[in-house]
Amino acid sequence: MSATGTRHGVLERVLQADHPASRGHFAGNPIIPGAVLLSEAVMAIARHVDEPLAPLVVHSAKFQHPARPGDRVVIEFSSSGGGAYRFTCSVGGQPVLTGQMSCSALPTAP
Repeated sequence: MSATGTRHGVLERVLQADHPASRGHFAGNPIIPGAVLLSEAVMAIARHVDEPLAPLVVHSAKFQHPARPGDRVVIEFSSSGGGAYRFTCSVGGQPVLTGQMSCSALPTAP
């Protein structure tokens, strides 16, 4: 975290090629359900900032393009403090999810 409390990062996740959530979504043209993509993004950000992001409120989540099993997802996030985060998930440079969330967890003292 910087002196102003701003956090940011760029992370990568590779969605399992045989991800169980893609079964039935959709036969012959599998996609990763939006809830799974959102969950993966939140968990990756929480691991990166090394603190729980719970309780969590998702204020917005816009799914712009499907993410597919085997895709490499780039997650970019920023926070200006107060537990509020903005994030974008992209595949091949194309946004697949953008959103805003906040949590009431307070940073611990160093």
